[in-house]
Amino acid sequence: MSDIPQEPQHPLFPALCRLGSGIVGVARWSVFGALAMVGGGSMFAAPALLVEATTPHGWGDGASGDSDHLWLALLVSLVPCLVLSARWAAGRTTWAVGPAPLLPPALLLAAVLKYGGVLPGGNHGVVWLVVPMAACTVLSTRWLAAVTRRLSAEWCGVPITVPYRPLPGSDTLPGSGSGSGSGRATGRAPGGQYLRLLWQRTGWLLFDPATWRDLLWIAANVSAPWILCLALVKILPPIDPALTWPLLLLSVLWSAPRLLPAYGLIARSLLGPTRQAELALRVNHLNRTRTDTIDTSAAELRRIERDLHDGAQARLVALGMALDAADQLIDTSPAVARAILAEAKGTSVKALAELRDLVRGIHPPVLADRGLADAVHALALDLPQRLHFDGELTGRPPAPVESAAYFAVSELLANVTKHAEAGQVWIDIAHIDGQDGGTLRIGVTDDGRGGADAARGTGLSGIERRLAAFDGVIAVSSPPGGPTIVNMEIPCVLSSPKTSSS
Repeated sequence: MSDIPQEPQHPLFPALCRLGSGIVGVARWSVFGALAMVGGGSMFAAPALLVEATTPHGWGDGASGDSDHLWLALLVSLVPCLVLSARWAAGRTTWAVGPAPLLPPALLLAAVLKYGGVLPGGNHGVVWLVVPMAACTVLSTRWLAAVTRRLSAEWCGVPITVPYRPLPGSDTLPGSGSGSGSGRATGRAPGGQYLRLLWQRTGWLLFDPATWRDLLWIAANVSAPWILCLALVKILPPIDPALTWPLLLLSVLWSAPRLLPAYGLIARSLLGPTRQAELALRVNHLNRTRTDTIDTSAAELRRIERDLHDGAQARLVALGMALDAADQLIDTSPAVARAILAEAKGTSVKALAELRDLVRGIHPPVLADRGLADAVHALALDLPQRLHFDGELTGRPPAPVESAAYFAVSELLANVTKHAEAGQVWIDIAHIDGQDGGTLRIGVTDDGRGGADAARGTGLSGIERRLAAFDGVIAVSSPPGGPTIVNMEIPCVLSSPKTSSS
């Protein structure tokens, strides 16, 4: 194959790329810095109120005439912000209300800095303001930590596992059910039970070691840049002011994108689970997936037993009875015997077809003979929709992974046929190599009406449980009106290149 001539690049193009990367890196560092400052302000609110109350002259000008509006805004926002943020921390509201606990500390700092010691009820107001301010600090820190984890994965390339303990009493507190509304169907709990659950959740929030690691992260995130700047001022030799700003700008643009992975690793050391907590999370995950796998296997065995009893077994019994009847009539009524034998032949054909379908449902022969890509292709050829297939694997995944992936795709295609009202289906299968062995990726897309939801019993939750046994994940995008895009990933290592049997 001849080489395709490449258009020469302009000499400035690499420099512009590096400049753009540096500007993006600086912008990302600015976001991380803003998060640090916001977290520091939230942590500083309650101590600032204590200092203001115990300092004779305060920080502000002491003007009491115009202070009521800030204090009133603080009091009005305090309770709803605490309620919303507590429900967010418990996973009961959307991510957008997570910043709610940042508002009261911001108003408090503004009131203290502007109006000094003019507190509602005098300095005795500290008694009832410090505690909710501390609660706002804890809740806002959890939200800031969640944002940092997400940005660390997207910008720094360092994913951080959520280390928090499971929420206690998630199914018994009124109005705190799952997204499907199961919690609302439990009715109203007695007051004592309600208070007990609130106490449990307060303990869950305060006594989780990950909460205090979040607070430590915010404190380190605020103080470390100042300490670093002071150290650089002391260490670096004097520089000509005419060169200071250009050198500083160039060094910042060069180092900003390169230091982001280091920042992600430092964040993971505090915001991620400890080694012990990670092992505990892993054990909990394995216990949950083992239970799901056992339940799925038991249900599959019951299905096989039911299919054998109601299908092939019944036909074989009927076949035996028909052969006995034909044997008794073959001398006296040959015509009737031949008719019975013809009927028995049809019964045997149907029984054989049902047994083949049953075997195909347990482990299809084409999957064992030709591998996952060919088996999925053969399965998809029976679809009534127009098929676009793209899949080629250089080896064979482990047999359990191969079987789980095949039946997951089979369930997805059954959903497309029954519910999607689609005209076309796209299937992509590939294996992405990696340091840990790689990942099997399967995508199934249709142009149907969309609206697929695991909570409505469309089989997606079953697929998720099936893949979870192998640390696999499933991502579904199905807006109303379509299209529906389902991506599955299963960590696995491919064996030697496949050999096809024709």
